[in-house]
Amino acid sequence: MSRLLRREDAPPVPARELTAVSADGSRIHVEVYGPDGAPAVVLAHGWTCNTHFWAAQIRDLAVDHRVVAYDQRGHGRTPAVGPEGYSTDALADDLEAVLAAALAPGEQAVLAGHSMGGMTLMAASRRAGLREHAAAVLLCSTGSSRLIAESLVVPMRAGAVRTRMTRAILGARAPLGPVTSVSKRILKYATMGAGSAPERVEACARIVHACPRAARVAWGHVLADLDLDAGIRELRVPTAVIAGTEDRLTPPVHARALAAALPDCLGLTELAGMGHMTPVEAPEAVTAKIRELVAGYVTPVTGTVGGSVEEEEVV
Repeated sequence: MSRLLRREDAPPVPARELTAVSADGSRIHVEVYGPDGAPAVVLAHGWTCNTHFWAAQIRDLAVDHRVVAYDQRGHGRTPAVGPEGYSTDALADDLEAVLAAALAPGEQAVLAGHSMGGMTLMAASRRAGLREHAAAVLLCSTGSSRLIAESLVVPMRAGAVRTRMTRAILGARAPLGPVTSVSKRILKYATMGAGSAPERVEACARIVHACPRAARVAWGHVLADLDLDAGIRELRVPTAVIAGTEDRLTPPVHARALAAALPDCLGLTELAGMGHMTPVEAPEAVTAKIRELVAGYVTPVTGTVGGSVEEEEVV
C-alpha cells in the first residue's frame, strides 16, 4: 500500500520508472504506465503534490494510453535542490528533460498540467522540447500571473492587506503536521469545493502534508511573484482550459484570462462547485478532456526514447 494514499486511491504500479536529468543536473523521478506504442499523455502536478495526485487519471488512461507522470523538483521522489534551484526556468528545464527521457524523438503527446504543472507548460512554451512533443495541452486550475492579488483564500476585500496576507500564507514556514480532522477542514476550505467527498479530501490532505516543508516554502515564493503572461501568449499549440467555479487559489478569473490570451484556445470548461483540486474532485471530467485531446491531436509513434535518462527497476 502507498505510504501516501489508501490502496484504492493510489495509481497502479508503473510499467517502468526513469530518472531524467535536468539542465542543472537535478534528477527527476518519472513513472511510465500503460502499453508501449499507445498514444502518450504527460502529466505535471501542482504545488505540494506528487504523481499520486493523478491516480484517477492514471488508472483510467493507462488501459489504452502510455501515461508519463513525474515529480516536480522537491516533491515526491524527486530530490530537493538549493535555494537557487527553484524558478520557472527550472520547471521548464525539468519538463524538457522528462519529455526527452520518456518520449521517442518527434513523438507527440497531450501535456496536462494542474496548477504549478500548468505554469510549467507556460514556462516551457518557447522551449524546443515542448514544441517538438506537444500535440495539445490541458491547463487545469492554473494562472499565469497575479496569483496573490486574485486569490480568495483570505476572506476579505481585495487590496494590499489581503495581498500581504496571502503572500505570507504561500511562504509560511510552519510545518503542516499530521493529517487531522482540523487540517482536513482547512485544506478543504482553501483548495476544494464545499461538496467534495470526504475520501477525496483525505486523499488530497495526505498528498499535500507529505510535501517537504523546504520545497513548499521555496515554490511558494516563486508562485507569489509569478509572471508568465508572455509564456501563455507563446503556447502555440491547441490548448484546453479547465477551472472550478469555487477555486479560491486560482479563481476562474485566471482561466478566463488564459482562454482569452492563448493563441489556439479550444475552449474553457468551468466545473460548477469544484475547487482547485479538479483532477481529484472531478476526475471523470478531467480524464474525459484528456481523452478528447488525445483522440483529436495525437498519432501514436513507435520508437526508442532518448535524452539523459537512467532506468530503474520497478519492485
